[in-house]
Amino acid sequence: MSVETQHESEQNQTPSLGETFNIFAKIGFLSFGGPAAQISLMHRFLVDETRWLSEKQFLNALSFCMLLPGPEAMQLATFAGWRLHGLVGGLIAGLLFVLPGAVVILALATLYALFGETTLVGTLFLGVKAAVLVIVVEALLRVSKKALKQHMHWAIAAFAFIGIFFFALPYPLIVLLAALFGFFFGAEQQETIQQSEKISVSGMQTLTNIVVWLAIWWVPILLIGQFSGQPILADIGWFFSKLAVVTFGGAYAVLAYMGQDVVANYGWLTAGEMMDGLGLAETTPGPLILVTEFVGFLAAFGEGGLPLAFAGAFVTLWVTFVPCFLWIFAGAPYIDWICNQPRLNGALSAITAAVVGVILNLSIWFALHVFFDAISVLSVGPLNVLQPDIATLDWRVVILAALCGVLLLKFHWSIGRVLVISAASGWLLSTFLM
Repeated sequence: MSVETQHESEQNQTPSLGETFNIFAKIGFLSFGGPAAQISLMHRFLVDETRWLSEKQFLNALSFCMLLPGPEAMQLATFAGWRLHGLVGGLIAGLLFVLPGAVVILALATLYALFGETTLVGTLFLGVKAAVLVIVVEALLRVSKKALKQHMHWAIAAFAFIGIFFFALPYPLIVLLAALFGFFFGAEQQETIQQSEKISVSGMQTLTNIVVWLAIWWVPILLIGQFSGQPILADIGWFFSKLAVVTFGGAYAVLAYMGQDVVANYGWLTAGEMMDGLGLAETTPGPLILVTEFVGFLAAFGEGGLPLAFAGAFVTLWVTFVPCFLWIFAGAPYIDWICNQPRLNGALSAITAAVVGVILNLSIWFALHVFFDAISVLSVGPLNVLQPDIATLDWRVVILAALCGVLLLKFHWSIGRVLVISAASGWLLSTFLM
């Protein structure tokens, strides 16, 4: 057996259900910082440390998830769990990725609704933000080394970054252009594919998955609309269900669509409350799209107080994340087959390269908003450039990010250990030196 074959064999050892639960619980509690950091975290645990997924499996799944509406990081976790233990594994991984953050957001939204104060949260998670910056950089380095294998891939990544960062091109358009380019021009540059992968699921089974998960998604919403006597819950269910299928590109795409509607059209929140919700979601574990839970909570709170607010949060979570299970359980069995078709594989490789550019965009965007309190946008024709106000530089984050960089990149400390140290250091800096 060659070294490469042995390495691949080691990477595909199947863990026990208990081991799977423990790893995804750890991922769920440590998944700070939005999709780029979360993808990095999963790569570190699932590919580098446990080797439960090969690099190719991880990147192919990531490319597939980036094509789907909704939170790609949560869908990637669900796929990883499904890959290891089927339906049960997918449910475990997906729920553990969401629930820790959902509980934290629910608690913070309750405090916010009752007291309107989140200063303590911002102070506590100052160090977490700094650590997340370094985690994102580490992700960018790791993923780019594996995904950018050819000059063509580097060019696609560069054009994707320029398109989304400087020209604000829609993310779905970038993915579509990359996929088309890879489909027509990338197939001949792919490594030789030895044998076409057989699809391990029947068309009838796929149809059954779709019907079952559509029922799980919509039946509760229809029942709520018919029997709850609370129109706000039905409105929340319909609005966020629509959001789940029309927003591609993850949480940042959702925010652009959701912000205008919930503030201007529905009047559920003010613009300030919307930004506060985003701040809470960015500084707590779980997908950034959990900001929808905050919105659903406050929308229902305004109509009927705390009990209705809890119901609003639950309905929002249900219609936001149940569709993610539908997309993965229906589509995951076909990923290997897709990746063994030369042209389709070329398209997925091109999408993966574009994802590197997208992660770089998210990394810089996140870094600027963490380092500086004020960011403006300079527009020159179609060109948009983010301009930080140098006077608003937060020196505490600079110190904390440097500390995390040394601990993570030089000494290779565990992410959990670095997050705890950075959070404690951030609290000390904010409490005693401000």
